[in-house]
Amino acid sequence: METIKTIIIDDEKLARDLLVNYLSDFREIEIIKECENGFEGLKAINELNPDLIFLDIQMPKIDGFEMLELLEDKPEIIFTTAYDQYAIKAFEHNAVDYLLKPFSRDRLNKAVSTVFERLKLSKSKKLPFEELANEIKKPEEKLSRVVVKKGSEIHILPVDSIIYFEAQDDYVMMYTENARFLKQKTMKYYESNLDTSQFVRVHRSYIVNIKEIAKLELYDKESYLVILKSGQKLKSSKSGYKKLKEVLRF
Repeated sequence: METIKTIIIDDEKLARDLLVNYLSDFREIEIIKECENGFEGLKAINELNPDLIFLDIQMPKIDGFEMLELLEDKPEIIFTTAYDQYAIKAFEHNAVDYLLKPFSRDRLNKAVSTVFERLKLSKSKKLPFEELANEIKKPEEKLSRVVVKKGSEIHILPVDSIIYFEAQDDYVMMYTENARFLKQKTMKYYESNLDTSQFVRVHRSYIVNIKEIAKLELYDKESYLVILKSGQKLKSSKSGYKKLKEVLRF
């Protein structure tokens, strides 16, 4: 087998050192970079094009999942974390495995063996633990921030700062007070992951931060206009108006 170029991304040096030690058992593994946060990891992946990354989840600046959202082409991923609540989300990223710290050398060996199999097949193979994960109910987690790339800059947007979301084909445009940001996500994703007491999908094309609503105006028999504090006017469907009435309690 050819050398497997590998990057370790973890903010704890002891955790990185342990991985380096365990991985020394595999002559096929070449560790080409160690990174201590998501920004460093993103830069290293884009520049070095690894075959495999070991990725912690909770890190300074941006977490592991936010880093992955900014990648166009993902390598094979083995998550290494002290938290078990992110397993379902990890498998949504087609992870090879999810290792809970502290993990043993034998446990790591099993994960690396799976990487060898996947790379040998040159395709992602659905694994038994992924099938089980699909049957587990996804935990309720609401977005508190959105990480988006604009040009060469990475912006971390607190959801409170977003005035509204607008559908743009396969993308979503997010509007803040002074800027707008485009992200390759669906409106359904944001509708499902935003706090519904703060954000309401008023139309198939719009999700609105209710604290930014100034008033509602009748548009025709079946719809209203949502007038924002900025003066922007957005159409609300009949069902969207009903949701607004439930949230705003009028």
